[in-house]
Amino acid sequence: VGMSQTALADGTTWPTFYGNLMAQKYSPNDQINRDNVGTLEMAWKVNTGDVSDGKDGTPATVWSATPLVVNETVYLSTPFYRIFALRPDTGGIKWVHDTTADREAPVQNELKNRGMAYWQAESPEEGVSCQKMVYIGTMEATLHAVDADTGVICPDFGDNGMLSVNAWNTTNAIWPLALFQAPLVVGDTLVLGWSGNDWQDTVTPPGSVFGIDARTGDLKWTFRSIPEEMFTKTGTANTWASMSADIERGLVYVPVASPSPNFYGGNRLDPIPLATSVTALDVNTGDVAWSYQLVHHDLWDYDTNAAPTLVDLQHNGETVPALVQTGKQGFLYVLNRETVEPIFPILERPVPASDVPGEQASPTQPIPTLPAPVVGDTWPGVFELADIASFGYCSRTAEGLRDEGRFTPPSLQGTLQWPSTEGGIAWGGGAVDPTTRTYVVNNSVTAQIAKLLPRADYDEELEHKASAHTGYVPMRGVPYGLDLQLFMNPLGMPCWKPPYGQISAYNLDTGERLWQVPFGQIKRDGFYMPEDWGTITLGGPVISAGGVIFIGASMDNRVRALDLADGSVLWKADVSAPAVATPATYMYDGTQYVVFTVGGNSILSPTVSDEIVAYRLPQN
Repeated sequence: VGMSQTALADGTTWPTFYGNLMAQKYSPNDQINRDNVGTLEMAWKVNTGDVSDGKDGTPATVWSATPLVVNETVYLSTPFYRIFALRPDTGGIKWVHDTTADREAPVQNELKNRGMAYWQAESPEEGVSCQKMVYIGTMEATLHAVDADTGVICPDFGDNGMLSVNAWNTTNAIWPLALFQAPLVVGDTLVLGWSGNDWQDTVTPPGSVFGIDARTGDLKWTFRSIPEEMFTKTGTANTWASMSADIERGLVYVPVASPSPNFYGGNRLDPIPLATSVTALDVNTGDVAWSYQLVHHDLWDYDTNAAPTLVDLQHNGETVPALVQTGKQGFLYVLNRETVEPIFPILERPVPASDVPGEQASPTQPIPTLPAPVVGDTWPGVFELADIASFGYCSRTAEGLRDEGRFTPPSLQGTLQWPSTEGGIAWGGGAVDPTTRTYVVNNSVTAQIAKLLPRADYDEELEHKASAHTGYVPMRGVPYGLDLQLFMNPLGMPCWKPPYGQISAYNLDTGERLWQVPFGQIKRDGFYMPEDWGTITLGGPVISAGGVIFIGASMDNRVRALDLADGSVLWKADVSAPAVATPATYMYDGTQYVVFTVGGNSILSPTVSDEIVAYRLPQN
């Protein structure tokens, strides 16, 4: 347990998806700093070969795996569900383990992987195998455990090294519990959530998180997010993102997603208090210690989609154990992680009512007063250039939409959804410097049109539209289907004013925003758009003690180092695809490295890759 919580003390490791169990994404290393980061050069690069653009029958790959650096090894998992063990200084391959998982996508239409997990015994026995293990999950809902030193399967875990998590999928099991995100390792317990496909059907597997014995794969406990009496009416409210943990308090913090179907809730009007929440569980029993609902009766797919960041704040002269939970809706919720009390006031404020027959939107939603949201309450308005280029399409369309700001429910006429289901803030979440309580988070600025279609109209429209029209979602089991589109003109230009992506910094002690700047640069037809436009972003930042933010996340196939003081770009390098994984940074043999997984994501760009690349300062 001690290893996981404090492994960043000397900065030699990066043992979890978010750097440490507190999901701080912070390194105390300062060899690379704001004065010298501009001289970074490539140290090594590895291509795994595990990549698909979807054109040869293999589903396209979406690769967001943060590498782990622990046990003097860089561990990397791929979307073909292989594990690579690499030398931290050269990228030389120590071993590769292939789970031989099927390259099929039964749950979502792409092969996805967001990383792997590492465990070691408190006192590893010399010469005994599987005292250190790495774990990888697959889309077919199997969790594999292999020896971290050799890559050989650990036969005492599950069934000869493989645990069928889908054996616990016993209610509404219409698809397997896909394991894109690695378990969180807390002591000798693996805390495991799963991904599903909650847009297609109403009645789906109900959300669950499993506590698993790290050595044997035995099930210790199960957490359920949906009341049992609702199992015949809805599903999901799953935990598909990473989690964080407080060892001292014995709590694991779980970001719970929205219930199905996502954009209509007439089937689930009874309360589901744990849905779209951040919930604290006892790591030994899975019992709920507390829960805070971020969106009541979620109609917008505003999944709680990132682990909350844990940090001790200085507030009103006292040290307060806090967490910061981000949301797609653009808010930062700062709570006492022990008592769940908001550290800055969060007010229940009236929001627009639904006008859809059968629906009852919540009359209020919890609105944080501080920190300021990353995006405003209303969309930026029509982008004149996109409007002119499309002969007024954007302004004409906007006039016909229902738009009463954030939390305007989906409608039959079409609602301007702001922010969109992409966010706001995505699964990368934020990073914190725990010494100054400076918090950094990137976000997208995107608007969608959410239109409900009565079932007969939906079926008829689907019949007459080309299959290439991808915005249709059946929501089988309720009276409506969904047409969901980014608000673009026919030329593919956003109808809303830029910037399209931003990055911000906050002082968490006071809730004050320190700065906010556009982030990323759109590249189209070989030309770069203005820097103040930014891009949609996926993947999170890392803060290093040298006053530097490392981040990929942009559409433009670049990785960057930013100045923590003001967000200005200090260094950037071209890579082969959008680097949508959160990077990692570590010291090895006296040298600080920063390493990026470069894999791509279809939300940003059709460009995919299989590259992991590490940078360091020039070697004298």
